[in-house]
Amino acid sequence: MPASQLHFPTGDLEAYSRSFDEIRCAIMQGGQGEVKHWAFNDPPRRRGKYMDSPPTPGEYRKLKARVTDLHPMTVIQNARTSGGGYVAGVPTQAATVGPVETWKAERVSIWQAGKHDNPFGMRLTALMISKRLADSSVPMSLLADHRDVHFHYYRHGIGTVAAEMH
Repeated sequence: MPASQLHFPTGDLEAYSRSFDEIRCAIMQGGQGEVKHWAFNDPPRRRGKYMDSPPTPGEYRKLKARVTDLHPMTVIQNARTSGGGYVAGVPTQAATVGPVETWKAERVSIWQAGKHDNPFGMRLTALMISKRLADSSVPMSLLADHRDVHFHYYRHGIGTVAAEMH
């Protein structure tokens, strides 16, 4: 793919966000994390005005491209899947697209390889999206309000949902 067609949030994030008004984003591709995020849109921290309840889906969907603090489980997931298990070597912040940019994409394509989330989590978000149950505590569920979301599963990665303590 030509470098001119790859668009990642870097540098001037406000300009990056505005660029979605100047281009056609046919497909935004991503995955789902352990905390049910897409593109590092992690569940909001429960502090300040969100101490007792998370922001409404409408409030959350106002988030634009930004540098965000990663949920501790996202840091651990990144260490497990990409960092050789070395948690201290994983950044605790990331530049990310927000729902504002995501909703400007014609289609959102989510790939589930079975390595970045567990079988229960993959089923949970598919159910929430299909039933239109949007809740910012489960950020992926907000995609229930996007006009065109496609999930792609690696069948072996779906696994089984069972309690198993080791």
